Amino acid sequence: MTMIAVLGNGRVGGSLALALTRAGHEVTVADRSPGSAADAARTAQIVINATPGAGSLERLIALREELRGRILVDVSNATVDGPDGLPAELLYPGSSLAERLQEVLPDTRVVKTLNTMLYTVMTAPAALTQTPTAFLSGKDPEAKQVVRGLLADLGWQQEWITDLGGIETARAAEAAILFVPHVIRSSGFAPFAISITR
Repeated sequence: MTMIAVLGNGRVGGSLALALTRAGHEVTVADRSPGSAADAARTAQIVINATPGAGSLERLIALREELRGRILVDVSNATVDGPDGLPAELLYPGSSLAERLQEVLPDTRVVKTLNTMLYTVMTAPAALTQTPTAFLSGKDPEAKQVVRGLLADLGWQQEWITDLGGIETARAAEAAILFVPHVIRSSGFAPFAISITR
């Protein structure tokens, strides 16, 4: 059992919290209030950032001390939304939210994953008709191994997980969010994931 704090109680955070609780972990979900997030992060071994990406950097900088020494799993995408509310462009072109987080939180081990799919796939990858891919980006091999274990608890088989390398590779995974509005307009709001097939 691992002590996990999920920052964000929307669809993404709620789904992850429920699935990880069912897998036997002790999960605390923080709402948007600073006190709630600080309390949750302070007692956790792993913190999952499921807050809206456009405001994640500011929220997590405020938790610098609470996140010291923790593994921070970043599943968010930082985008500028278009008139229809769907992602239109990246907030950090030429970089990524994960890289920015690692820069401002040098004592935290940031791992990027699960941001290249509709939120329902994060906790039910086997529900798709074809094999999905979960990407990992991060500079700490041990942290990425721990996150692999969490993904397994969410139903991800090891052969479905691709380690892209250092945290700088998160910019490629985050750029995949630009596919999302076009896929949704083309096929509707149905579960999907970006996948590598070989």
